[in-house]
Amino acid sequence: MSSRDQVKASHILIKHQGSRRKASWKDPEGKIIITITREAAVEQLKSIREDIVSGKANFEEVATRVSDCSSAKRGGDLGPFGRGQMQKPFEEATYALKVGDISDIVDTDSGVHIIKRTA
Repeated sequence: MSSRDQVKASHILIKHQGSRRKASWKDPEGKIIITITREAAVEQLKSIREDIVSGKANFEEVATRVSDCSSAKRGGDLGPFGRGQMQKPFEEATYALKVGDISDIVDTDSGVHIIKRTA
C-alpha cells in the first residue's frame, strides 16, 4: 500500500464494561474498567472533546493522561495506517475526517474513541 493511501491519526480511548478486553496500561487487571458503563465512558469522552475543541485542553496531553490505549505514551499517536488495518468504524471515521479534524464519539469493540486525523 502506498503512503498516499494511508492516513495518520491519534486517538483517545475510554474502555468500559462492554469492551472486548477489559484491561489497559492504566488498569492492568481491569478493576476500574469493569465498573464503567458505556454511557459513562461516552459522557466522559464528550466532555473531553468539548474541552479540546474549545481550546481548554490539548489533545495529545489529554491522551497521555486519559487514554486506555498504549498509544497514550505517544500522545495517542497511532502512526500511519491503511484500509483494513483498524476496526471498521474506526477506519471509516478516520478516513472521513480532514487533517486536523476531531471526530465525534466512535464506538468499536475496544471501547469509545475520539480521533484526531493528523495526516
